[in-house]
Amino acid sequence: MHGPSPDTLHPFHGENHTVFLKNVITRPNIEVGDYTYYHDFKNALDFENRNVRYHFDYIGDRLRIGKFCALACGTNFIMNGANHAMTGFSTYPFHIFAQEWMEQFDPETIFGHLRGDTIVGNDVWFGTNSTVMPGVTICSGAIIGAHAVVASDVPPYAVVVGNPGRVVRLRYDEATVERLLEIAWWNWPIEKVTRHLPEIWGADIDALENACADGESGLDASQKAS
Repeated sequence: MHGPSPDTLHPFHGENHTVFLKNVITRPNIEVGDYTYYHDFKNALDFENRNVRYHFDYIGDRLRIGKFCALACGTNFIMNGANHAMTGFSTYPFHIFAQEWMEQFDPETIFGHLRGDTIVGNDVWFGTNSTVMPGVTICSGAIIGAHAVVASDVPPYAVVVGNPGRVVRLRYDEATVERLLEIAWWNWPIEKVTRHLPEIWGADIDALENACADGESGLDASQKAS
């Protein structure tokens, strides 16, 4: 029992509107985990050009999306190239148009306002036309509502709606969230995921912990934050 291959381009046979996203990414500064998908009636294949915006190599920021995420049509990531410095009187990006203009600015003026990488954990659901602003971390299990604009970090298993995006509730109490992050089912071998789909899709945390008990959860210290 292996389930579908994460290396499949179109997981639904005869339908090209949905892609397992990692298989259409070519840029080295974008990373996407297994089974994360994107759905778009117009052109799902061109996600990295149409939906990841202002992502310039010279800036160096990265977009990292974990496993088992669901991205609805119009999910957009605005990267640091869209940001203009607000430390002085003008926000105009003089330095990008002429070398002699660039030479008058030090690197701190040009890059000091940038917010770093954009990071999405695992099992995150993005609603239609949701937007993620530069340098945001969205932790595992979160839900981003349709048309939400996420400009600040999102905790695990939070529900975010609106513009600006705000956390309206946590999906589970803090103790249950901690247990879910310890279980980290998205790091199980796919055979184990397939065997325990009823527990993963269910709402009995004890049953899910029992399913996890026969092996390592796969959660290390660096992954716990997401």
